[in-house]
Amino acid sequence: MRNKLITTFAVAVSLIASVQVTAHHGNAAFDIRKETTLKGSVTEWYWANPHCILQIDVKDENGQVVQHWNIETGNGRSIFLDNASSGWSKTSFKSGDQVIVTVQPVKSGKPVGRLLQAVLPDGKTLSASGGAKGAVARAAAAGAGAPDVPKVEEVSPVR
Repeated sequence: MRNKLITTFAVAVSLIASVQVTAHHGNAAFDIRKETTLKGSVTEWYWANPHCILQIDVKDENGQVVQHWNIETGNGRSIFLDNASSGWSKTSFKSGDQVIVTVQPVKSGKPVGRLLQAVLPDGKTLSASGGAKGAVARAAAAGAGAPDVPKVEEVSPVR
């Protein structure tokens, strides 16, 4: 009877923990139907668990910072193991780097998003989720659109 009680307790704890993990990794905050391409200057790159965070400043045509974006990725270990050959590392981004990123923005409209792609200053593309997002970011970096690239919602900096 005691073993059955311990087993039942262990299963209950496992189920509760898995529900919390699933809730944490949901898409509820993000507008997964939208993609936003931003050009900005890296202010911080945090390589950490449970998510790496890229912070960039988006400037207006006069060079004034108009938005400070917080952009999350997966955890460092996962993105490195899944994408090591594509350049992900603790040193992928350096403060001051000019980057073009494609993100899924949050529904609230705040300058927060989930990273899909990043184009580094040397033109190298880092992909967080694969697909055509790299083509979108490269086209934006080149200043041109491409007919086979899905339309990207461009964000206007909040003034």
